[in-house]
Amino acid sequence: MDWQFDGIPLHPLLVHLTTVSVPVAALTTIVTAAWPAARRWLAVGAPVIALVALVSVPLATSSGEWLEHRERETALLERHTELADGLLPWSIAVFVLLTLWWGWHRFAAPRVADAGLARAVGIVGPVLLVAAGIGSLVEVVVIGHAGAVSVWKG
Repeated sequence: MDWQFDGIPLHPLLVHLTTVSVPVAALTTIVTAAWPAARRWLAVGAPVIALVALVSVPLATSSGEWLEHRERETALLERHTELADGLLPWSIAVFVLLTLWWGWHRFAAPRVADAGLARAVGIVGPVLLVAAGIGSLVEVVVIGHAGAVSVWKG
């Protein structure tokens, strides 16, 4: 695919979508895990936000790979592109966990009679959500910083 519009690479535009949507999804994940009222208020909106973030990641990485083949290769650019490959698993985790968390509370939790299972999910779920949220936040910051360094110091 030709990742440019009117001769200008689309990567910077798609990166901005990713650098906004991934942290918003991560913060939504953390808030949803830590604050039950937010879970009810956000409802299916939280997984939708995470889906936007998830879709933005391969768009940004694909356009970045396209651009990488057209730029002078440097160690800084190589570091940025290697780091970028690590964001997709975090985005998948955020989306999957938020969707499961929403589905659990919407459909399963009201029907579960086993208090032990409900307690286990109530403990493990938020821990996994917070871990995925923090992991994706850290990853997007590290990748973004490496990208900025490669542009401005490379």
